[in-house]
Amino acid sequence: MLNEDLLLAIDLGTSGPKVALVTVHGRVLACRTGTISTTILPGGGAEQDPAEWWTAVKTTTHQLLADRPDAVTHIKGIGCTSQWSGTVAVDGHGRHLMNAIIWMDSRGAPYAQAITNGQIKIEGYGLRRLFTWLRLTGGIPVRSGKDSIAHILYIKHHYPEIYRQTHKFLEPKDYLNLRLTGLFASSGDAITLHWLTDNRDIDHIHYDPTLIQYATIDRDKLPDLKRAVDILGPLQPEAAQELGLPPHIPVIMGTPDIQSAAIGSGAVRDYEPHLYIGTSSWLTCHVPFKKTDLFHNMASLPSAIPGKYFIANEQETAGACLAFLRDNILNANDALACDPPVDDMYAVFDAMVAQAPVGSEKVIFTPWLHGERTPVEDHLLRGGFYNLSLRTTRAHLIRAVFEGVAYNSRWLLRYVEKFARRPLNNIHMIGGGANSAIWCQIHADVLNRTIKQVQDPVEANVRGVGLLTAVALGYTTFADINTQVPIVRVYEPNPANRQIYDELFATFEAIYRQNKQIFTQLNRG
Repeated sequence: MLNEDLLLAIDLGTSGPKVALVTVHGRVLACRTGTISTTILPGGGAEQDPAEWWTAVKTTTHQLLADRPDAVTHIKGIGCTSQWSGTVAVDGHGRHLMNAIIWMDSRGAPYAQAITNGQIKIEGYGLRRLFTWLRLTGGIPVRSGKDSIAHILYIKHHYPEIYRQTHKFLEPKDYLNLRLTGLFASSGDAITLHWLTDNRDIDHIHYDPTLIQYATIDRDKLPDLKRAVDILGPLQPEAAQELGLPPHIPVIMGTPDIQSAAIGSGAVRDYEPHLYIGTSSWLTCHVPFKKTDLFHNMASLPSAIPGKYFIANEQETAGACLAFLRDNILNANDALACDPPVDDMYAVFDAMVAQAPVGSEKVIFTPWLHGERTPVEDHLLRGGFYNLSLRTTRAHLIRAVFEGVAYNSRWLLRYVEKFARRPLNNIHMIGGGANSAIWCQIHADVLNRTIKQVQDPVEANVRGVGLLTAVALGYTTFADINTQVPIVRVYEPNPANRQIYDELFATFEAIYRQNKQIFTQLNRG
């Protein structure tokens, strides 16, 4: 029987929610996963149905509590994390007015470009507006149109009636908080990708009227701001009944997935790095300063931890490359499909990769299946296999995908270390990719850095928002978190693989330089 206080942690990912019971010291007691669908539309559209989000959260919560009915009376707080850079238009009653536009959507690109334009330009940005945005926020809306501000502008221009009816535009985790509490609000860390806040004083983030004027949107359609560790309000009775919980449980503001992952990785002190390998990927650490690297699409942005910034970056596709290989090539549901399909193909991948030669006999995979954000911002890049021969086997191709994602991580690491002005070692690895021992070792070898495999790495987000909730409710402190996240294995670089990976990484970079114009010609239509 339970005899300790628990927290309900909700993580709304792109593929579906995770709902977990987390102890106040960060141990994930139980976790269940749901699924949601994504609608891919012409012209770069990517949408999800917020009603499906809520249904999936309810279903998954009921499944979790059915497994642990004794937990209900021990839940003392609720925290949400979610995919970032999404937009939900809601009316004054909290009803969503259309599908959510999610982080993959680039249809707002023309409007992001229009509000950042000017006569004198650098990297496509008007110099005067660029300076103002960088000075106040640390960044500027990306010209690919994948930031929240571009989503809002897309709605304003293509769905003017919905824009008119919108009471607030909310991030995904803020929409979940609305369903839980009935309150409209966001946090300073979550609102960052609207690029409308003055972040120079990390303890007093606020909307800036000049930036709102640049953006050509209405301030009253934006939610008021709190801190990620603030208590938003109590769980309202209707939501409590739908979830099978007692009413009035405190709900904290919460944080987006990158920030919750940083906490859940255990790497919370300044310059402690973590690498996330999931559908997408990022490599980041907290830093005590505000800074921008415009040329490599990185900035230090507000963290969920009060008083801290983190280095923000993202690689568009990482684990998604393995899913693509599995679903579109090796296990496609077409006339060549095998019956029955292979169970747990990722375990088979690991075994085959372990037997394949280091460097995949110089077959190189570039993991740019949906363009790239950092260290280059180019939505027209595409992936591919290079240097195939008659000797190439499926094992070579699979290992090349593992290695190609690691080459991209190394590409990013160079610029993250320049940004931080120091080498970063002892990298905490989380996400589904961290479940693979061979992928952890490949990253150690390719990056030439020690990799620390975090326990239950797929649950880093729910662990992180659980710990954030524990801090908000006074159960623990951020200083204690480093000791509350176990490391299960440490991977050291193998010196024997240094030469081949240095050679192939140099070739990986050359492939980008020599082919980026070809990708532009092929994909700009």
